[in-house]
Amino acid sequence: MEAVYIPENINEEFDILVKKGYYPSKSDLLKDAFRTLLNTKAELRVSLAIELYLKGNISIARAAELSGLTTIEFKEVMAGRGIIRKTEGKSTTEIDTKLKKLGII
Repeated sequence: MEAVYIPENINEEFDILVKKGYYPSKSDLLKDAFRTLLNTKAELRVSLAIELYLKGNISIARAAELSGLTTIEFKEVMAGRGIIRKTEGKSTTEIDTKLKKLGII
C-alpha cells in the first residue's frame, strides 16, 4: 500500500481531534472522512462500486447496494457507461435438448 502524505497543518488538526477524544485514532478519523465523502458524492460511490464489481471483488447485488441503487438501476448505469456484463449460460444445444424434452420443439 502506498504511503499517504498528509500536510503538516492537517496532520496537526487530526492530532487535535484525536487528543480531544473525537476519534480513538487517526485511522478511525480517516475512515469516517472517507465514508462521509462517499455518502456526499454519489458519483464516486457508483464508480467505486463498478470498479469493485469489474475486478470481481463483489457481486452485482453488493455493488448495487454499495452504490445506493437497485440491481436493475445499477445494471442500467453500467450499460449507459458502455460496460458489457459477461454472463454464463447454457449452450444452444443444451437449451434445444431441454426444449425437446419438454415437448416445446
